[in-house]
Amino acid sequence: RFEQKNRDSPQENGVQTNQYSSISPPASPVAQDEPFSTYFEEKVPIPESPNQVFSFRKLWAFTGPGFLMSIAYLDPGNIESDLQSGAKAGFKLLWVLLLATIIGLLLQRLAARLGVVTGMHLAEVCNRQYPTVPRIILWLMVELAIIGSDMQEVIGCAIALNLLSVGRIPLWAGVLITITDTFVFLFLDKYGLRKLEAFFGFLITVMAISFGYEYVLVKPDQGELLKGMFVPYCAGCGPVQLEQAVGIVGAVIMPHNIYLHSALVKSREVDRKNKKEVKEANKYFFIESSIALFVSFLINVFVVAVFAQAFYNKSNMEVNAECNATGSPHTDLFPLNNGTLEVDIYKGGVVLGCFFGPAALYIWAIGILAAGQSSTMTGTYSGQFVMEGFLNLRWSRFARVLLTRSIAITPTLLVAIFQDVQHLTGMNDFLNPILQKLPFALIPILTFTSLTSIMNDFANGLMWKISGGIVILVVCAINMYFVVVYVTSLNSVLLYVLSSLLSIAYLCFVGYLAWHCLIALGVSCLDFCSRIQIGPLRHTDIYLLNDMDTDSVVER
Repeated sequence: RFEQKNRDSPQENGVQTNQYSSISPPASPVAQDEPFSTYFEEKVPIPESPNQVFSFRKLWAFTGPGFLMSIAYLDPGNIESDLQSGAKAGFKLLWVLLLATIIGLLLQRLAARLGVVTGMHLAEVCNRQYPTVPRIILWLMVELAIIGSDMQEVIGCAIALNLLSVGRIPLWAGVLITITDTFVFLFLDKYGLRKLEAFFGFLITVMAISFGYEYVLVKPDQGELLKGMFVPYCAGCGPVQLEQAVGIVGAVIMPHNIYLHSALVKSREVDRKNKKEVKEANKYFFIESSIALFVSFLINVFVVAVFAQAFYNKSNMEVNAECNATGSPHTDLFPLNNGTLEVDIYKGGVVLGCFFGPAALYIWAIGILAAGQSSTMTGTYSGQFVMEGFLNLRWSRFARVLLTRSIAITPTLLVAIFQDVQHLTGMNDFLNPILQKLPFALIPILTFTSLTSIMNDFANGLMWKISGGIVILVVCAINMYFVVVYVTSLNSVLLYVLSSLLSIAYLCFVGYLAWHCLIALGVSCLDFCSRIQIGPLRHTDIYLLNDMDTDSVVER
């Protein structure tokens, strides 16, 4: 049951074709021979609202996937990036955070549209589109990014538990507690998908209240805040601030989140044969995503503003003296020198406690715990969707959760055992290059959403193709800058050589994906594989249809 097309003739019915153009989007899933337990066992029904341009009842029915997606914008890695931005650059980089969030929204729009229109998430489309070797490489790259992100999230939870217990819960024990409660929470959807989404909503509310409390307590300068948010300039900034700006973009736009969002939208009942319903679903999902990312942006602004107002240009000596005066047991974290204060999510809580009292420390820790717990759960979902989609797994629910958790948790537990909570800043410096896998989500999503053979009338228009291409070019350039900065900081010839070889392989694979993308965007002169029957692309127009049916099959 394959769908194929003869590429020997470059035109059919007056329409130029390429190696992708034989793909028809699936109509509806066919029932599996064996029951397969997934997040989508229960689908949320959409109420009827004839002749209404906008319906709050419908918006409420579509509300959920966007907020789960937005949690990736609030994970401990993002929170740490926020507080470091405030401490190192004050309010000056808020416009970068705003721009990165807007870019993230546009990319999430593409992910949601792919899931709604095709009924498949991005990993499933990649599985059916790319040849075996590139597909496996792509899966490994995305999996590596998920592991790196998960390490930050789980360690964030463990740090929060350590702060809340006044050091009584060591890092490794916090990791084990996080693993256990994640398993428990992940099965909440057995009690109803909406209950699970409500639980995530509760965690986002906890973050908003916690970091909002710190914001009210510190009383940031509102004029400076608005200036930093809407004036795209950084007066007196140097390499430190530039690197921090790059870090903000890398922290906000996460590759696995594109895969996650394209899967989550499948949880709503949408008749994909009905163009009006599909168009309506796209509209409401975009509105919901906009609201969700606006909320996440406000929470990020709270964190940046708190540290910009209270700790920008503070020296270690000043912080040490304040902590000593308040009797803090963590005074030794800040050396007696005039160096600029450097903070992470652990030290951030400590300095808040020193300057604003113990309540500020504990409320900060509660916010970090909510951020880490929620992002760990959505990260596990991402891992399941990616693994199921790329490898076409049909395992039991428990086996899938156990496997995806084990892959991500094992390195985290090792780090927790051999590192103490005061020396984790270096781990984030190591993890950031691992997380720079953005091309492996951004290029495929632009490729597939630009193809009329996949998206029909919902394919990207010329404006979206151009703007999407520019965004991906800029984000990938920033991505590569981050990797280069890290590699050049290494002090070993062997590491230089190894990094250079890996970078060459990385760039070659990105080039391969970009080649596919350019063909999808209409650069037909690159489509030589449709004219010569050699190379790995000769089978890329074949979609495996053994788990779906189609409206029509084109025979070779």
